[in-house]
Amino acid sequence: MAIAKWAGTLYVLPAMANTTAPFRTLRIYLEMIKIEHSIFALPFALMGMMLGSLRVHQSIWPGWATFGLIVVAMVSSRSAAMAFNRIVDREFDAENARTAMRAIPAGLLSLRHANLFMFASIAIFIGASALLNPLALALSPVALLATLGYSLSKRFTWLCHFILGFSLGIAPAAAYIAVTGRLDPAVVLLTFAVMFWTAGFDIIYALQDAEFDRDHALRSIPAKFGRRNALVISRVSHVLAIGLLIKAGVVLNLGTWYWIGVALAAALLAYEQSLVKPDDLSRVNMAFFTLNGWVSVAVFVCTWFDRMGAR
Repeated sequence: MAIAKWAGTLYVLPAMANTTAPFRTLRIYLEMIKIEHSIFALPFALMGMMLGSLRVHQSIWPGWATFGLIVVAMVSSRSAAMAFNRIVDREFDAENARTAMRAIPAGLLSLRHANLFMFASIAIFIGASALLNPLALALSPVALLATLGYSLSKRFTWLCHFILGFSLGIAPAAAYIAVTGRLDPAVVLLTFAVMFWTAGFDIIYALQDAEFDRDHALRSIPAKFGRRNALVISRVSHVLAIGLLIKAGVVLNLGTWYWIGVALAAALLAYEQSLVKPDDLSRVNMAFFTLNGWVSVAVFVCTWFDRMGAR
């Protein structure tokens, strides 16, 4: 790899095709977008898809074409957002010991390639939206604004965690629109439930960077309010998330299995909160990665059982 300077920015000119095996290249891109984190919002998107399909098809399955387009739209939107995050935060990532080995600052991926990946992901997302229905296409710029906007929000407001939460929270509403071509206000309750759930666990994750954020004029709840108060805000957010899931279940007239899923989610979030202390962040990764994946899966699977039994 040759190192060059362009517009004052250090970047890498990779000879990917000649020197890097395709599998390793793919791994670099997948690591950049943290593909495994799709488990956070994807189950809620599928939940919105299922509820929308019941509304218009009286079946939880909307067909392979619609399902495939929803998955493509969600993955491409999230990929664009993660790539944009890595691009705009590359200088901060290089200075932070926790993030210095990310693909761009570590020289594993050039800025040019990251930009190409981002714009290709945006194009795929818009194309998938267009193939779904006119409302999905019309709202695709709004979805992109929400998902990409988070990466810049940390420069301006400590509410960035809730902006991130909203960008994930639109997943069930977007999937519902993808199937039905319209939005039911009841599904918006799921959007805000996911928003508060995501904000709660993102605040926990941000505890690791509180000092770095303060030193670099970045806004976050831990940097502004301190670790102890940040954990209180995280816990309140998770209580609100469970409350909104309960409200959504009542409004959507969901049954016993759904309530089991909500109870499991509440138990997992309570355990997650117990793992992290203001002076002990040793179990942040378990709280952030492992438990939150189970929260979304539990709610989706139990909702699926519930709606299957109600048919």
